[in-house]
Amino acid sequence: MTVVSGDAATGELVEPGKGGGLGDVMRRRYLLRLIVRRELRSRYQGSLLGMGWSYVRPAAHFSVFFFVVGIFLGMSKNVQHFPIFMFSGLILVSFFNETLINGTHSILGNAPLVRKVYLPRELFPVASLLVSIVHLIPGVAIVLGVAIAWGWSPSMLALGSAALGFSLVAVLGMGLALMCSALHVFYRDTDKVVDIATLFVTWSVPMIYPWHVVRDTSPGWALDLYLANPLADAVLLFERAFWWPTTDRTFVFPPHLTRDGLVSLGFGLVVLVCGQLVFAHLQRRFAEEL
Repeated sequence: MTVVSGDAATGELVEPGKGGGLGDVMRRRYLLRLIVRRELRSRYQGSLLGMGWSYVRPAAHFSVFFFVVGIFLGMSKNVQHFPIFMFSGLILVSFFNETLINGTHSILGNAPLVRKVYLPRELFPVASLLVSIVHLIPGVAIVLGVAIAWGWSPSMLALGSAALGFSLVAVLGMGLALMCSALHVFYRDTDKVVDIATLFVTWSVPMIYPWHVVRDTSPGWALDLYLANPLADAVLLFERAFWWPTTDRTFVFPPHLTRDGLVSLGFGLVVLVCGQLVFAHLQRRFAEEL
């Protein structure tokens, strides 16, 4: 006998494991808010600083990279306003890594709910994305405050670059999180692969060094491959949004950065669709695997 569950919004009977994907998540925004609040409470339960860790963590990452790369390796002498150059990329890379890592664990970490209650399973990876956005906000506030102190002022180019860079990372991270969270239910070493992959992200984008270092030291095909990385486009866009307006503006970005960012956003949408298809196909067996 097929077990069905009622959809409170439509009154229809829905077979567990089948649903409307991310569209169902949007129709259950109240459930999504509850899950996000639960995730935030569980992370900071018993913590003295609570949400203050959202500021401490990026500050600690920044300090390590700044002193090692900026001071000891002398990059701060070669890049004008190096702290904001690095931090504008760091917050975006941290946002992507957190979305992917926590999204990968989201289904397995909520196994009791997945086994016992019918709800759109996409709620959990989406909740991980929203929690990552909550943690991104303090970093953006810090980088914006420093940028304003150094003469930053809003412009269409800056705001558009920031919006495009954020959208690119959010869409790509969500697509990969959907795919990896589903695979992690069946292959428990998926999270190990994700952890290793995120280690490469930090060094594969122009976050602690300018992109022309790759241009000046690598063959043309390597530069093309490097700039084909959607995350490299996103970091460059954030640097153009927050760092570049504070400089003398002699720094030259790769040509057609906005066009390449839009192409990367299109690629991210393809990854999102593929992630949703993989998730929808595998979720029918979540309960029995968990």
